[in-house]
Amino acid sequence: MTDSRLAIIVLAAGQGTRMKSQTPKVLHPLAGVPLIGHVLATARALGPAHVVAVVRHERDRVAEAISALDAHAIIADQDEIPGTGRAVEAALAALPADFDGDVLVVSGDVPLLDAVTLADLVDRHRRHEAAATVLSAVLDDATGYGRIVRNDSGALDRIVEQKDASELERALTEINSGTYVFRSAPLRDKLALVSTDNAAQEKYLTDVIGLLRGDGHSVEALPAGQSWLVAGVNDRVQLSDAALRLNAMIVRGWQLAGVTISDPASVWIDRTVSLDEDAEVLPGTQLKGATSIARGAVVGPETTLVDCEVGEGARVSRTDGTLAVIGAGASVGPFAYLRPGTVIGEKGKVGTFVETKNTTLGAGAKVPHLSYIGDTTVGEGTNIGAGTITANYDGVNKHRTDVGAHARTGSHNVFVAPVRIGDGAYTGAGTVVRKDVPAGALAVNVAPQRNVERWVAANRPGTAAAEAAAAASADTESDPETA
Repeated sequence: MTDSRLAIIVLAAGQGTRMKSQTPKVLHPLAGVPLIGHVLATARALGPAHVVAVVRHERDRVAEAISALDAHAIIADQDEIPGTGRAVEAALAALPADFDGDVLVVSGDVPLLDAVTLADLVDRHRRHEAAATVLSAVLDDATGYGRIVRNDSGALDRIVEQKDASELERALTEINSGTYVFRSAPLRDKLALVSTDNAAQEKYLTDVIGLLRGDGHSVEALPAGQSWLVAGVNDRVQLSDAALRLNAMIVRGWQLAGVTISDPASVWIDRTVSLDEDAEVLPGTQLKGATSIARGAVVGPETTLVDCEVGEGARVSRTDGTLAVIGAGASVGPFAYLRPGTVIGEKGKVGTFVETKNTTLGAGAKVPHLSYIGDTTVGEGTNIGAGTITANYDGVNKHRTDVGAHARTGSHNVFVAPVRIGDGAYTGAGTVVRKDVPAGALAVNVAPQRNVERWVAANRPGTAAAEAAAAASADTESDPETA
């Protein structure tokens, strides 16, 4: 349902210099989603009438990402005047002129703040008919945050920024999370009065709180249930802290949903992954992107899958896969590499030290050992011999190999594409297949073996090989049964 009296402003204009990165801070990934993607998803969960994102640094790049994540978000541009107050002014100007509801302000770099906490904040704000309600938190170390200053009765008096705080105020441990709810009309009125006369020469949104209270408006501060909910991401350390906490919640959620994860600390699962009941994820496994794991499948240990689909009852061990489909009951690994375009049919097999790319294996088809199979179609029930290579690239173009159903190819084959091996065909060990093999035929390269006697003695005298050969010859000559 849509809350017609709620607009949400997402602040995403900051440069994020402490990240020391060419990537804008709000676009750094967290559990497979940009930081701001988490914030936008939480905002939409509240059903607001409007979502406005304020951008400035790397404007086009950030705006494009926001639009991709939320096509209905309104993009507002902050001008050269710095500060959160100015950012909110830009957002208010982008709202419909007749909007007079409540405005929830959130930060694009606070990804763990959940919809339940925000809904409680909005509900408290409305029930108490406040002009402004601030979400606060109590921290052991409040360095860098604006402090919540309360009066003698415990009510919110004002918010003071770290740079402008006195020594006594800096000792306070209740901080401003940067998340607020305002009634839109008084917010607009007081923002017009906020100046940049402070240590940072910024237009602070927090100054609105003091102005509202000075005019007798009701302002409140509601502490969050857990301080980590409001933790911002300003550097790589804080990003990893957020990733660790979020991953623990994701993994626990899947465990409660019926997925077996025996070592939660070593398993990483993106927010965008889906798993069915009775799937099992073994230690050291990373599941990323749009990966889906069906019922009864076992993935891991030491496996990374990106945008892969794993069918019911399949087993994937010590494998790296991207954009691959693994059919029901299939077996992959250990030490397999599935590149994009790999499709393994039901009960198919890609075995030890096998690399596949842009390849489809039919039901029950097997590539068990030590092979590279690229740009290839393999029919059902076919077995590809160990050490097979599809020579699919001629230096200019890629070509396809087509292996029929129920074929048996020998060890150490090379299929020089484009080539077709027919249904039920066989190839001999060591064969280089350069032309099509008819159905049911045997392809071999005829090259009789020739043994050159005493070649080592003649060409490698004095070597260990020559000495061993001489000793073997002497033993043979001295044994009457072998002489």
